Amino acid sequence: MTTEAHAAERRRPPLIAVITLLTAVLTVLLIAFAWPAARSEPRNVPIAVSGPTPAVAQIEAGLEQAMPGGFEITAVPDRQAAVQRIEGRDAYGAIVLDAAQPEVLTASAGGPAIAQVLTQLSARMSPENPAKVTDIVPLPKDDPRGAGLAAGALPLVLGGILAAAALTQLVRSGAKRMIGAVTFAITGGLALAAVLQYWLGSFEGSYLGNAGVIAMSIAAISLTLLGLEWLLGTAGLALGGAVMMLLGNPLSGMTSAPEMLPSGWGTLGQLLPPGAAGTALRSVSFFDGAGAARPLVVLACWLLAGVALCGLGALRSRGRAVPARHEASAVAA
Repeated sequence: MTTEAHAAERRRPPLIAVITLLTAVLTVLLIAFAWPAARSEPRNVPIAVSGPTPAVAQIEAGLEQAMPGGFEITAVPDRQAAVQRIEGRDAYGAIVLDAAQPEVLTASAGGPAIAQVLTQLSARMSPENPAKVTDIVPLPKDDPRGAGLAAGALPLVLGGILAAAALTQLVRSGAKRMIGAVTFAITGGLALAAVLQYWLGSFEGSYLGNAGVIAMSIAAISLTLLGLEWLLGTAGLALGGAVMMLLGNPLSGMTSAPEMLPSGWGTLGQLLPPGAAGTALRSVSFFDGAGAARPLVVLACWLLAGVALCGLGALRSRGRAVPARHEASAVAA
């Protein structure tokens, strides 16, 4: 074995170190994806209750006893007001305490898991007079469980990560990388929205609106990662990708709702592109845009942050290029 081969062999990490690193990575992946799902339960889920004041207080006490801290109740004057809160995305559901027959209003399009919880509670409210359950904003008939939107979370995140990784490897010009990221976000948004809306039937509403939200999310992720790679190299790309994959994806709430995630983590997830995109997609697709303002602002902030990071990367590259040119001129002289 040559001297170079011996040196290369010594530089390789020990087998035990490789195994330890792989085990740690596997454990982190399990925790990131399994922990939010395993701890999923209602936490301060906003719902409306309509009825006489004593009855509302009784329902509030009963819900607190059944699921402590599970619901945040707002009293409303009548059923119409409850429906308006649901359609405006101010509440996930409502309980209407009618003397003849109580009614539970749900919105499966806003969160199938919460709609299921409210449906189960309706059976326990008054066994002798079961409550009627009405889905005010249902999921599409072609996708009654919302599986398409839930499954679309991962491709949405991977699209941004893979775009950034491919562009950094295949395109030298920073400006062309940014143009490529935005162009791919638009084509990717149009393609994913077409599949989810026209083939799987998971979306309703405006096709261009749905595609626009997806495109914003992909562009926000890919531009941010491009900027991090520009500034920090491969480590920046890896760090950004890990945040989007290990935090953004499992904390997005797209499979349930942000209020079903462990306390505080659901809020964090809504501040990352995947979570903001999921909430915006539900609002645009099923609620005529109600409740979309905040998540769209979050996505816009990530887009601006990505552009700013790319701009800083360009300035840094330019700063490095000037001394290099001066040095080359000095050597030539």
